[in-house]
Amino acid sequence: MKHFIVLACCLISAISAFSQEEKVQDSIAVSTETLDEILVTAVRVQATSPITHSNVDKATLAKRNLGQDLPILLNYLPSVVTTSDAGAGIGYTGIRVRGVSAQSTNVTINGIPYNDAESLGTFWVNLGDIVSSVESLQLQRGVGTSTNGSGAFGASINVLTDAVSNEASAEISNSFGSFNTRKHNAKFSTGLLNNHIEIAGRLSVIKSDGYVDRASTDLKSYFLQAAYVDDNTLIKAVVFGGHENTYQSWNGIDKETLKDDRTYNSAGIYTDDDGNTQFYDNEVDDYQQDHYQLHWNERYNNNWSTNLGLNYTKGSGYFEQYKEDESFADYGLNNVTIGSTTLETTDIIRRRWLDNDFYVINANVNFKNDHVNAFFGGSYSTYDGDHFGEIIWSKYASNSEIRDHYYDGNGKKKDLSVFAKATYRLNTQWSLFGDLQLRFVDYKTSGIDSDLTPLNIDEQYSFFNPKAGITYELNTNNNMYFSYARANREPNRDDFQNNPDIKPEQLNDFELGWRHEKQRFKFNANVYYMQYNEQLVLSGSIDDVGNPIRTNSGESYRLGLEIESAIGISKAFSIQPNVTFSTNKNKSVYGSFDGVLQDYGSTNISFSPDIVMGNAIVYQPNTALQISLLSKFVGEQFMGNTDSETSKLDSYFVNDLNITYEFKMESIFKSIILSGVVNNILNEKYVSNGYYYTYDDTWSNANSVTTIEGAGYYPQATTNFLVGATLKF
Repeated sequence: MKHFIVLACCLISAISAFSQEEKVQDSIAVSTETLDEILVTAVRVQATSPITHSNVDKATLAKRNLGQDLPILLNYLPSVVTTSDAGAGIGYTGIRVRGVSAQSTNVTINGIPYNDAESLGTFWVNLGDIVSSVESLQLQRGVGTSTNGSGAFGASINVLTDAVSNEASAEISNSFGSFNTRKHNAKFSTGLLNNHIEIAGRLSVIKSDGYVDRASTDLKSYFLQAAYVDDNTLIKAVVFGGHENTYQSWNGIDKETLKDDRTYNSAGIYTDDDGNTQFYDNEVDDYQQDHYQLHWNERYNNNWSTNLGLNYTKGSGYFEQYKEDESFADYGLNNVTIGSTTLETTDIIRRRWLDNDFYVINANVNFKNDHVNAFFGGSYSTYDGDHFGEIIWSKYASNSEIRDHYYDGNGKKKDLSVFAKATYRLNTQWSLFGDLQLRFVDYKTSGIDSDLTPLNIDEQYSFFNPKAGITYELNTNNNMYFSYARANREPNRDDFQNNPDIKPEQLNDFELGWRHEKQRFKFNANVYYMQYNEQLVLSGSIDDVGNPIRTNSGESYRLGLEIESAIGISKAFSIQPNVTFSTNKNKSVYGSFDGVLQDYGSTNISFSPDIVMGNAIVYQPNTALQISLLSKFVGEQFMGNTDSETSKLDSYFVNDLNITYEFKMESIFKSIILSGVVNNILNEKYVSNGYYYTYDDTWSNANSVTTIEGAGYYPQATTNFLVGATLKF
C-alpha cells in the first residue's frame, strides 16, 4: 500500500497547486552565457530542447553535502535508484536510471569522459568529496544528446566543476555522524587578481566505519584550478583527484543472514591455526586517481565560440585479499613437498593491480544567431591499462619470488567520435533539433587474465548515432517535444571475459514530453519507449570481485511515463513530487533449469522496478532556514531475467529529513552554515541491490540435474544522521 499512499500525495499536491495557482504575467529573463558554461554546452541541452533532463545546481547539492557520494545526493531525481555497498552512502556507491546500470550511463566532467574505458563503469569513490567542487550538473534520461566518450545508453551525467569566482573567499567545513563518519574540507579562491587571474582549490578527507561490519572508508581528495579570463577568453588548468582505501564489502549476505545479522561482512574471513575464525585486517581496495585538464574557451563575437579540452588521467591501485587453501597450480606455482607429504594448496595474500593512462582531446565550434544554435566537434581518447597480480605472502612459498606477477595482461582502447548538431528555430513556436554522431572504437587486449586464461580481444566498431527532435511552444507557459535517438555501445572487458562472442548493444529511444511552467507551478511529463537489440542486461550474477555479469538479451524494451512537478503552496511551503511508471521487458528468454531448456517467454528486465517515486516537502520561511522532508519509494524488482521469486527484491519506502540554517555575520566570518540530515527516519530495513545465481547440482542424484538457486543482498543503513558546520570567510 505504500506506493499508493505516495501516489495519492503526489496527486493531491498537484490538485492543490492548480487550485491555488495565481495568474501572473511571466517575465523573460535574458542572461549572457558565461565562459565557464561553454565548457559543457556541447554535451548539455537547453531548457526547451527535445531531450528529457534535470538540472542540479551547487546550492541544491550543498544542502545535503555532508560526506555522502554524488549518486546518493541524486537519489531523489526522477527514475533514479541508488545503492551503497557499505550501506551508508559513502565508498562504493551506484546509480541506475530507468533501470539502466551504471556501465550504460555516460559521465563527463567538464566535457571530458569519466567512465573507465575498459569497464565502462564510473567509480565515484576515486573522487571523494567531488560534490564540493561541482558548480552544476545535468542528468539526461534516455539517449540524450551526443556526448564524449562511451555512448549514453540510458542516461548521461554532465558535471561542470567550480566556476571562476570574482570575489576572494575561503571556507572550512566539518561534519560528523553515525558509524563514526566524519568529513573535513577547506576551500579557497583568490578571486580575480588584476581582473584576470584566479587560483582556487580544495582539500578534503572523508572517513567512515560504514554500516556494514568493517566496511570502512578512507578518502583523501583535492581540487586545484588556475584560470585566466577576460571578456572573450577563458583558459583553465584544472587538477583534481583522490586516494581511496575501502575495506571490501562486495560479497553481500544470504537471506537468513539478512534476517539475523544484516551488517555481517564475510570479506577477509579465514581460520587461524587454532581453528578460530578471523578476519584479515587489510582486505581493502586501494586506488589513486589523478586528473589533469586544460581548457581554452574563446568567444570571437556574438555568433562564434570555440572550446578545446585536453586531459590526462593516471590511475593506479590494487585490491588485496587473504585466500585460504588456494591451489598452487592456479598461480602457476609448483606443488611443495615436505618429507613424504606433497602439498597442493596454501594460504596466500594476493593483490590484483590496475595501472592505467588515459588521454583525451576534445574540440568543438559553436555558431549561433537568432535562428540557429549549431555545434561541430569531436573527441579522441586513448587508453592503456596494465592488469597484473602479485602474491605478497604465502604460507608455503613454493617457487615464487618477491614481486613476481602470477598473471599479466594489457588493454588498449582508442575512441574517436565526431558530431554535428543544431537547433533551428523555424518561428516563434516551432524549433527543430538534429544531431549526427560517428564513433569509432578500437579495443585490443593481450596476455592472460586473473584465471590464467589467455585474453586476446581485437575488435573494431563503427557506430552511427543519429538523433532528431521537434519542440512546439504553445505559449510562454507550455511547450511540447518529440525526439528520436539511436545509440550503440560496445561490450566491456568483463563482458568479453564471460562470453567471447558477446555482441554490441543498440537502442532506439523515442521521447514525447510536455513542459508547463508558471510562477509557482512547474510540471513536466514525458512518455518514453526504449527499444533494444542485444541489450547488455545484468544477469544478476557477480564475479569473484563483485563485478556484475552482463549478457545479451536479444530484443527488449522499456516503456514508461515520467511525471515531475514543483508546486508553490505558499511563499514558504512547496512540494516537489515525481513518479515513474514503467514496464521493462525481455521479449523472449531461454535458459536451462533442472537440466532442461526452458522457454520463459516475456520476462522483466533485471533491476528495473515498475514504479519509482520521489517527493520533497520543503519549508523555507526565509533565506536563512530550510527544512526538507525527502521521500523515495522503489517498487519490487527482479535481480535476474527469469522472474524467479528467489531473485525478487522487495519494494521499499525511505524518508530523509534535511535542515540547514545560515547565520549572517558582520565580523570574522561572512556566515556560518549549520546543516544536518537524518537518513531513513522511519528505520526501514531495506535492500536496494543484490545478486542472483543458479548452479546445477549433480551430486545428490546421479540420474538427474537439479538447479540450485540463491541470492545475495546488500542491506542499506537503518536510521542514521550527519551534522555539519561550514565557516565562510
